[in-house]
Amino acid sequence: MNKKKKSPALTALMSVLCILFLLPILIVVMNSFKGKLFISTQPFSFPSAAAGTFVGLENYVEGIKQIGFWSAFGNSVFITVCSVLAIVLLTAMTGWFITRVKNTATKVIYYLLVFSMIVPFQMVMFTMSKMANMLHLDNPVGIVFVYIGFGAGLSSFMFSGFVKGVPLDIEEAAYMDGCGPVRTFFSVVLPVLRPTAITVAILNAMWIWNDYLLPYLLLGSTYKTIPIAVQYLKGGYGFVDMGAMMAMLVLAIIPIVVFYLSCQKYIIKGVIAGAVKG
Repeated sequence: MNKKKKSPALTALMSVLCILFLLPILIVVMNSFKGKLFISTQPFSFPSAAAGTFVGLENYVEGIKQIGFWSAFGNSVFITVCSVLAIVLLTAMTGWFITRVKNTATKVIYYLLVFSMIVPFQMVMFTMSKMANMLHLDNPVGIVFVYIGFGAGLSSFMFSGFVKGVPLDIEEAAYMDGCGPVRTFFSVVLPVLRPTAITVAILNAMWIWNDYLLPYLLLGSTYKTIPIAVQYLKGGYGFVDMGAMMAMLVLAIIPIVVFYLSCQKYIIKGVIAGAVKG
């Protein structure tokens, strides 16, 4: 089989784009090891001990102390993990049910989920905040239910699209062997949905981990997540501890980058499977 020749121009273009995408991250990492005064005067230079710009881990230690990083990190991990697991499990069930059961109710549910994808968050955020306060959802456990609601539309749509391409014969064989709907789903359907499940998990994890507005509206400063905690490095009269902020941004992106890199091979496969089948 003949292999397609790689285009030098395309390779060069992709290399340039890769550098452009990685450059902002590299600048943040470099500046996290500089003294705060040098970040403004020499933002694009490498930290150097000879020039006096290198301060080691001082920014990291100072940032962790100022914002209570480990508490915020724990809140972010709890909210993200619980929300993602719940979204994946519940929307997988929903996508399977509305695809396999054909009636008016499932059609209504499907179109409501699709409609929820096009409604801007700003349109509902005030009423949502009021309802969340009334229902006592303004805490790390309660916000998980809010994230389930906001993440249900796209996730259910992707699962539904994938289920349409799954042969019905394997489910009928499970029924013939005596499996009920619950056992059929967990033993037969869910393993088949693995590519889309991982894709849904990655997309929602990146969204929830980096989300600022929803935790700010519901949790405020009582239960700070990392995006909220980083904002507390801003002082009065526009003062910002840039060194500590750069260091905390680096610590904030490491977990989600590691998670993304470990699962990224499933993203394209899952998105295509959930978008074009049926």
